[in-house]
Parts: sequence; C-alpha cells; structure tokens
Amino acid sequence: MTMVTEDAGERPSAEAKQTLFAKLAARFGARFSTGAALREQHANTLTWIATQPPDAVLFAEATSEVVEVVTLCAEARVPVIPFGTGTSLEGHVNAPFGGVSLDLSRMNRILAVHEEDLDCVVEPGVTRKALSDYLRDRGLFFPIDPGADASLGGMAATRASGTNAVRYGTMRDNVLSLKAVMADGSLVKTGQRARKSASGYDLTRLLIGSEGTLGIITELTLKLAGIPETILSGVCPFATIEGACNAAIAAMQMGLPLARIELADEVQIKACNAYSRLTLAEQPTLFLEFHGTAAATREQVEPFAEIAREHGGGELAHAERQEERSKLWQARHDAYWAARGLRPGAEVVTTDVCVPISALAACVGETRADIDRIGLLAPIVGHVGDGNFHVMPLLDSGNATERRAVQGFLDRLIARALRTDGTCSGEHGVGRGKIRYLAQEHGQGVEVMVAIKKALDPLKILNPDKNFALS
Repeated sequence: MTMVTEDAGERPSAEAKQTLFAKLAARFGARFSTGAALREQHANTLTWIATQPPDAVLFAEATSEVVEVVTLCAEARVPVIPFGTGTSLEGHVNAPFGGVSLDLSRMNRILAVHEEDLDCVVEPGVTRKALSDYLRDRGLFFPIDPGADASLGGMAATRASGTNAVRYGTMRDNVLSLKAVMADGSLVKTGQRARKSASGYDLTRLLIGSEGTLGIITELTLKLAGIPETILSGVCPFATIEGACNAAIAAMQMGLPLARIELADEVQIKACNAYSRLTLAEQPTLFLEFHGTAAATREQVEPFAEIAREHGGGELAHAERQEERSKLWQARHDAYWAARGLRPGAEVVTTDVCVPISALAACVGETRADIDRIGLLAPIVGHVGDGNFHVMPLLDSGNATERRAVQGFLDRLIARALRTDGTCSGEHGVGRGKIRYLAQEHGQGVEVMVAIKKALDPLKILNPDKNFALS
C-alpha cells in the first residue's frame, strides 16, 4: 500500500497572515508575540527532528478565546498548533507550515472535584503534578504518570500512559469526557460524567490520541483513584534482560495486581547510578510497586520473589518509606536525562514500541542484540507489564553515518514489533517522527483516518502534517 497523504489545499498568503496577526495583536496585546526566541521555544525541543517554529505564539486563557482564535485562523487558512508544556517526543508541536502556536498553559484551573464520584473537571493546562498536589489532602490521586510534568490536555491529545498503566490504564481509560474546539471554531462536548454510555459515537476516544489534528481540547473530565493504604516498592536485578522480561510476563499471567513493573537494562542502570546517585548492581533490573492494604501488598511480594528466582533474578529489595520510594521512581523518571550523561554532547533519540506481552522477551532480546551488533550506545527502559518499551540511542547528530545507522535501527525495531502484531508506538504517538510507519501498521485504516481528518478539518489548519504527511 502506498502512503496516504492529505491534500495540502490552499495555503495562506503572506498578506493574509499579516492581516490575521494584526488582528490578534490588537485583540490579545502582549499575549500575542512573533518574537524569535519565543517561537523557537514553542517548536520541537527533545527529539532529533528538525525544529520548525511557528510564525507566532498566542497564550489563551479561556475556552472562549480558543474559539475566537481558531475562528479567525480558519477564515485566514492559517494553521493552529496546540501547545501544552512541550514535552512530547515525536515533533508534535512543530509548525511545518508556520501558523500560530496556541499555548494553553495559562488555562490551568481545576474547575471541580467530585470526591463521591471519583472524578474531576480541569482545564487543559493543568499539569499532572499540580493536580496530584491539589488532590492529596482529599485522599485522591490521578494515576497516569508519564514521567514528565506534562499538561493533562497534552496527555489526552497524545494518549499518554506511563509507569502506572499496568494497573490504572492509559489516558484513553481515564478521560470520561472532554470539550474541544473544532476546526471551524465550534465547541463540542463529547460526553457526560457517567462511567459508561452506549449513546452515539465515542467522540471522546476519537479525540484522545488525535494529537491536536481533529480538535483542540479545552476541558477534561477525569477519573480519579483513592490513594492506596499501603505502597510498597521494590528493585530486583536479573542475570539477563530476557529473564527480567520473562519474570514480568509470568507475574502478569499469574494475575499479580502490580501497580508498576518497569525495566531498565544494565546500560540504563549505569546511567541512573551516576545521575541519581544510586548504588544498584549494573544488571538488567525490574522496578516494582505494589498497592493495597498492608497485608495484601506483602502477600504479593513473595509470589513475585519466587517468580524472579525462577528467571535468574536476585534479591528483591523493598522500599516502604516515602522518601526511599520517591528517590527510586524519580531515578526511573529521569532516565532520559541520565542517558544523556553516558555520552556528553550527544543527541538522544527516544523511541518506543509496544508488543503483546508474550512477545516481549524475544523482542527486547533481539533489540538488544541489534544494538550490540551495530555498536550503538542505546539504553533500554520499559513499562514491561503492558509490553511497552523504550530505546534511547545516543548519536552525534552531525555524523551522517551515525544518523543512517540509527534510522536503520529504528526501522528494524518497528518492523520487529509489527511482526508480532505490536504497534510502532505504545505512548509517544506519531507526530512527525513516525509518519512513515503508520501505513505499515494500519494498512487501509489510514485511509479511514484521513477521511475523518478531511471531514472535520477540511481546510487542514489543525496541527497539519502530523500523523499524515501533507502532499
């Protein structure tokens, strides 16, 4: 199948842009800027994809302002690129055709918390840490934890997940409904607060993961969870990376109710020891967390310890105190920054795939062998409880030979995942970085996606050239 592309359609003239920008400057004052430094900050920052800054940046403070901006941009056929905190990893915030970067970080109000229903309503600029801090005294928390302090609107737009996904699911599972501004400036509410509905199309999940290409999220209703009575963390080293993966598979197949089960290979452990001042054995390692009552968490530990022993695991070290757990998980969340220290001055390419859990050990093992065969420096980490793992090759971006080697490695990694009925991305999304793989994974399904895009955004103004390449 040939790659499906969108029709680029009519692009705005320089005069149309300048007329629009004059209107926006008059309306929003200092919240609208064409300054070079601010525009650069609102483009790609954490990948090897070339930075493509917008023509202007506008800070919105209310849903009505988003409606106003999108309506004006639609009239002028100027692209709009939603921006949260800029932590996405596949070039989602790049502006290949210029346009307006619509920064939603100031829309950061928590609008309602319904403790009795275990849900809340927030604006898209609220970050996950801000929400957790707000909820802590109520005995509640929002469980999706991608590591970065991302905005909740951005997390929904990219269908984020993270270390807790094995127990609590992803953003797809934890957004009850949302409000979004569509490409014509209309405001749509996709559902109610009820926990389930058989009414109409599932517009909520159509927009979750659409990466700002179908609508701009301006409000979210989120599920919450109670803070567990007891949280017990642990670390377990393994002789081989396949053994660590097989232990994770066995634990899931046994039905152990793990809250987190994370993999770091020996390369990543070396980086974490140096960056986070840990003293872990430099071996493939599983980081675990158990949630529940005091009795239940301890009852989960021994079965896992036995599984670990059967697969070449060492001693399972416990961490019950809050400060010990925080240090452990902060080290896991800082994996990207730790990896950078392995080769100062090098660029980190962070990518991910997800496979059926039964294929995990073989896929990770083959990936490690591929890395070693071509001589890459590339740590592996993963949310292995749901078959999702990340690879972070380090390279000299100015070295064409290294760039070709890394691109070839990424192509083989994704081909390997797809052969097992896996996906080219478990949580990073497509953005600009993985457009080439979408047709390989979805086949004719891509044509359906393009048809939806054309129906909802006929002028191609919402985050263009993401998911599909404009012709």
